Amino acid sequence: MDAMDEIVLTGLTVFGHHGVYDHEREDGQDFTIDLRLRMPLHDAARSDDVVDTVHYGELAEKVAAVVAGEPVNLIETLAERIADVALGDPRVHSVRVTVHKPHAPIALAFSDVAVTVDRGRTHPEVAR
Repeated sequence: MDAMDEIVLTGLTVFGHHGVYDHEREDGQDFTIDLRLRMPLHDAARSDDVVDTVHYGELAEKVAAVVAGEPVNLIETLAERIADVALGDPRVHSVRVTVHKPHAPIALAFSDVAVTVDRGRTHPEVAR
């Protein structure tokens, strides 16, 4: 079995309109996304070619489109949608997605609210 390497993208901040309250949907707020993709990277390391790995710039744009796109009530739902985007590349064996909502409507002092989901494939495909 191939070793599990990682590509990590942290702190991707995108403005979106997610939340259960009308004012969250109307006014919007920043959401910060952290991604940890687990996949073998030896082919990319050998070839030194971006086509042999996940292009993290393109992935960031796809994730940003999800966050800026159709509003959802829960950041749990948003995290699941982002995980689906990352797993859209058959080379990705699993992904950990954390969605931070630092401006959540909580009437107490806090620094962050976050939800993390781990998703993976039962039988990872081999893409060569």
